[in-house]
Amino acid sequence: MFDFIKKYGLVILVGLFIFSCNEKADKGKKVIAEVGDKKLYQSDIASVVPGGIEKEDSTVIADDYVRKWVKKELLIQKAEENLSQEQKNLNREIEDYRNSLIIYKYKNELIKQRMDTLVTDMQIEEYYQNHQENFNLSQNIVKAIFIKVPAEFANPDQIKLLCSNTAVEGLNELREYCLQYAKGFDIFTDNWVDFEAVLKNIPHDIAEPGEFLKRNTLFELTDADYYYLVSILDYKLRNEIAPVDFVYENIRNLILNRRKIDFLKQMEENVYTEGIRNNKFKIYKENR
Repeated sequence: MFDFIKKYGLVILVGLFIFSCNEKADKGKKVIAEVGDKKLYQSDIASVVPGGIEKEDSTVIADDYVRKWVKKELLIQKAEENLSQEQKNLNREIEDYRNSLIIYKYKNELIKQRMDTLVTDMQIEEYYQNHQENFNLSQNIVKAIFIKVPAEFANPDQIKLLCSNTAVEGLNELREYCLQYAKGFDIFTDNWVDFEAVLKNIPHDIAEPGEFLKRNTLFELTDADYYYLVSILDYKLRNEIAPVDFVYENIRNLILNRRKIDFLKQMEENVYTEGIRNNKFKIYKENR
């Protein structure tokens, strides 16, 4: 017994000292709420209330935090009271979660380090040609120019002339004009845009946008304050096959997702093959 005290006495004393210090430290804290033997201290709330805000706002935030903390602890207490020991044994779930998480992180690291993420224009074009039936448009899209100019500054003939030249120098001249006179403008000559998004800029309802696009390449409107112009350079209608440049990024992501699936499948097969080669596992069929 003397040997035991001699051997472990210091450890016991240190443990008692730490427990005593912790107890004293807890006693020095201001308790805000209690649920069973769980305590919420003022210092816990201080860390979630932003500094430099009004007292009323900080009180609202603190009260909300306290309510949420109490509800959580009451739920934990209720679960502890009503679940069996077997149901409360979470070792298996914790281990499964840890295993899933570590595998997920390992796979992501392999993808970052080893998977080829280069997708060429040729690969995108090939995918597009082989899967066109998957790219039907769900909306009308256009390449267009929209301009909104205060009525007193508007010169419709000049604006229409500027819009007719879609070469680089012509578009630069149009931008310079719009920056000087226009209240708003968008130049969608290199990318497709939803036609409905363009129409939102115009104080006029178009009942049949698809029919409108078939019949018009230019639309102009004047109200008391502004002159509006929409020049339609190209269009595709709902249910038609989308242009490849409209679905370019979508196809790129589809190719990368398919590549990722294949990469991970091959990685798992490689790990299994390595396990066989290095005798890393055994399967006991007779015990099944």
